[in-house]
Amino acid sequence: MLVWVAKSHGSGAGYVNPLKLIVAALALGACGASPIVTPSDSAPTVVDGDTLTVDGERIRLWGVDAPEQDQTCRRDGQAYRCGQVASQALREWIGQRPVSCVEVEKDQYGRSVARCAVDGQDIGAWMVSQGLALDYRRYSAGVYARDEASARAAARGLHAGTFEPAWAWRAARRNDRPEQAPPQPACAIKGNINAKGARYYHAPGMRSYARTRIDETAGERWFCSEAEARAAGWVSAPGRS
Repeated sequence: MLVWVAKSHGSGAGYVNPLKLIVAALALGACGASPIVTPSDSAPTVVDGDTLTVDGERIRLWGVDAPEQDQTCRRDGQAYRCGQVASQALREWIGQRPVSCVEVEKDQYGRSVARCAVDGQDIGAWMVSQGLALDYRRYSAGVYARDEASARAAARGLHAGTFEPAWAWRAARRNDRPEQAPPQPACAIKGNINAKGARYYHAPGMRSYARTRIDETAGERWFCSEAEARAAGWVSAPGRS
């Protein structure tokens, strides 16, 4: 179990009491072996409404799903960029305050999925309670259901208008986009490079094959066999079935 902490550059930056970090980790639900506390001198960066970067490590907030950056919603009869609103609100709320994150798991691309807190307050809970994200029940088992019900009852954020859950919006876009065809039918294995630089190959029939896109200008490539992919330094994508 890993714990990150980003120390602010403003007033109070500097020493962070490791004991407080461990207490915060326990409050966030850490379990098993003692957490590894890794201080960072860089302020956290908000990528979008449910993703942070801490010291170069991209972290997906566990259990919540915020609108995508280019997603639009409607309020008072007008469309607005709800994804941009969510990320800007999170950016302003965090400011330069320290953020601590406890990794819950890795996603299928090897990226960290974590519960994060600011001054002891769960960021995911805050986002959902403000109507800026939804409880991602598929993964959260309803941990943030009460926060979402509160936001809905008060018509905060997304609940002040109409919107499509981000997971449904993403699925619709995937279905609208034709599957990428290989340049040669016999060479259909996709050699993808994820955000952390890890090289995974996706063979036809694997879970994430259809939605994986290959950008050869970024060093990604097609392979004619799994053996060829492994020889070139790619490894089989996690969760291949």
